[in-house]
Amino acid sequence: MSDKLSEKRKIKSAKKMRDIMTTYYLDAMTAGQNNKQIAWITSGGPVEPLVAMDIIPIYPENHGAMIGASKMGEDLCIKAEDMGYSSDLCSYARADISCSVVKGGPIGGLPEPDMLICCNNICGTVLKWYEVQARFYNVPLFILDTPICHTRYSPEIAKYVQAQIDEYIAFLEKVTKRKFNYEKMAEVGRLAFEAQLLWQKVLNTTAHKPSPMSAFDAFFFLALIVTLRGTKIAVDFYKELLGEMEQRIKDGISMVPNEKYRLLWDNLPVWYQLKWLSQKFSDHNACLVADTYTSAWCGAIQYTNKDNFIGSIAEAYTRIYLNIGVDQMAGQVLDMIKFYNADGLVMHSNRSCKPYSFGQMDIMKIVREKTNLPVLMIEADMVDPRNFSQSQVETRIDAFMEIIKQKND
Repeated sequence: MSDKLSEKRKIKSAKKMRDIMTTYYLDAMTAGQNNKQIAWITSGGPVEPLVAMDIIPIYPENHGAMIGASKMGEDLCIKAEDMGYSSDLCSYARADISCSVVKGGPIGGLPEPDMLICCNNICGTVLKWYEVQARFYNVPLFILDTPICHTRYSPEIAKYVQAQIDEYIAFLEKVTKRKFNYEKMAEVGRLAFEAQLLWQKVLNTTAHKPSPMSAFDAFFFLALIVTLRGTKIAVDFYKELLGEMEQRIKDGISMVPNEKYRLLWDNLPVWYQLKWLSQKFSDHNACLVADTYTSAWCGAIQYTNKDNFIGSIAEAYTRIYLNIGVDQMAGQVLDMIKFYNADGLVMHSNRSCKPYSFGQMDIMKIVREKTNLPVLMIEADMVDPRNFSQSQVETRIDAFMEIIKQKND
């Protein structure tokens, strides 16, 4: 591909997002000077009350992704193992725990927290991980427990989680010594709802053939819906990104030069191999048009009431992708295959993320039975490169793409 064509395919909004994220981290690093408090929060946790209280939310998992993409994961994971933590532990947790001790990573470690907010709707590891960090920094910890919705969201679950949302607000009032601002919460809720709708619309543009962006781009642009959800900054940015995607469609600009095959990705990215994987699939004229990971931040929006946001977040945060039954997860994958017109499914069997990976064999079986589509399983880890064999993965991708070509040509 010529340099001119390569430049044309670049998404212009990328620079603006980098600038926004730089400002975000600079604000966090100088929070103390500006009399602001910092809360570390799990990626699936209800952030909107923090934004309403003018507390800066920081996401160790997002930082873990930055560590992986910067190829700094191996050293930090080894450091955690030297501290006594098992290599079987999530690599986000290992990297974060050791980062706090050595001030490592691409930004020299995260700013110290004033409080920790842990929600177990994504996994159980976060409970012990955040307990470790609460002891290390000697700060208060709030744990929000969301029962798994194997089949349905029952009245008992609703009552149980809503009571904890009330306790969460009381916790924030105690730590900040300020009354909760319900009026501001309503505005933050509307902005969060709007940002999620816009993010979904951005992801939906890849249903167009050829796709204006790939899942690898979505992995990058996901950052704002995680870190700045509930702010006007996120809403304004996703409006611009959506406009750029729509213009690319009008101009016939595709992310993969000769897109012929469309694939769906399951699980977290392999952060340290994004460029290689993107190029590998592109060489086969294949575009990963969607994934279950980036869509998770808008998947529960159907359960959110924008006019009663605080009263509906118990359900919305309980019914996210990783906190539902395998049959429901498979149903969502099937819906995505149909919507994006996928020719195959690529599943990342992620050594670190057990909740995401344990049900994959069942999902694979259901997808094959219902669609007869080829499915590829890649074994790796999201941050620790010691669990990735490039030659093995390359051989599997080549064989997988050969099956898809034979099936479609």
